[in-house]
Amino acid sequence: MSRESDFITTILLLLLIFILHPPAYAADTPKFREAPAFRNGKNCSNSTIHIAMTLDYSSPYLRGSIAGLLSVIQHATCPENTFFHFLAVRRHFNNLNKTITSTFPYLNYNLYHFNPTLVRHLISSSIRRALDQPLNYARIYLADFLPVTVNRIIYLDSDLIVVDDVAKLWNIELNERVLGAPEYCHANFTHYFTHKFWLHPTFSNTFENRTPCYFNTGVMVIDLQKWRNDGYTHKLEHWMRVQKRYRIYELGSLPPFLLVFAGNIKQVEHRWNQHGLGGDNHEGQCRDLHPGPVSLLHWSGKGKPWLRLGSKKPCPLDSLWAPYDLFRHKSLFSDS
Repeated sequence: MSRESDFITTILLLLLIFILHPPAYAADTPKFREAPAFRNGKNCSNSTIHIAMTLDYSSPYLRGSIAGLLSVIQHATCPENTFFHFLAVRRHFNNLNKTITSTFPYLNYNLYHFNPTLVRHLISSSIRRALDQPLNYARIYLADFLPVTVNRIIYLDSDLIVVDDVAKLWNIELNERVLGAPEYCHANFTHYFTHKFWLHPTFSNTFENRTPCYFNTGVMVIDLQKWRNDGYTHKLEHWMRVQKRYRIYELGSLPPFLLVFAGNIKQVEHRWNQHGLGGDNHEGQCRDLHPGPVSLLHWSGKGKPWLRLGSKKPCPLDSLWAPYDLFRHKSLFSDS
């Protein structure tokens, strides 16, 4: 057999192998349908609403991010006035840019490089591995990554949908507070920290002269200028270092925010974070909405709507998330 024949045979074998066993990246690349173009209403001004989210191209949370993004612009009175700030790891930039521009060709956005090494050494293991990912801590660094000209931001998690005009949330008055979020004072606040924390006066005295209540960090309005001026990133990092040494909590990135801000935030209407729809962090069982009106539904907890819908075991409220799902292909993902 000639060298030319050997070459052709080799090429054919390689093509056959590629067809039968495609590379993992080809099979796992998420595909999304193009979203409709939403335009401004008649009375829109030139003011800009800034929204920050994290994007993880390598995880099923991207599907949730795309659904959440669609829900924001679909319900906005002035969608063209909305500017999105996405934090992601640099190696995903090309794929994310392709995904965003093909799914939302008209979107105003910017991608920022979040280096996982910035925070990885500060992360302690929690009750669920998904809570330990560096991107879960990126919200701590928003004031460092976003331009100094951006003085206010709405931070949104990847497992929620907005069913109201986000401008209503944007326009809340913070009254000199750094952070605004719905508070839940009926929750047993002691559960968010270990016995070691409450038995150690240096730690428990943190809440002296404060009336701390639980708030969920998946929906926050933040005054970035005040944050920068008062060094809140360093204050949060301090508690992460304490956690590394003393193990004072179990819940990932939430407790540092409670330690720094609880009892000193601007209370936002509960309608802006109907949280806990993903159930608890162990079982992820079905839950109902809290009483009252709804502007934002949040599947915080272990159970995610895209996983339950894909496994044909949805919870009743997952049907409210489904209309915003632009994912094209059925695929089995796991959240651990």
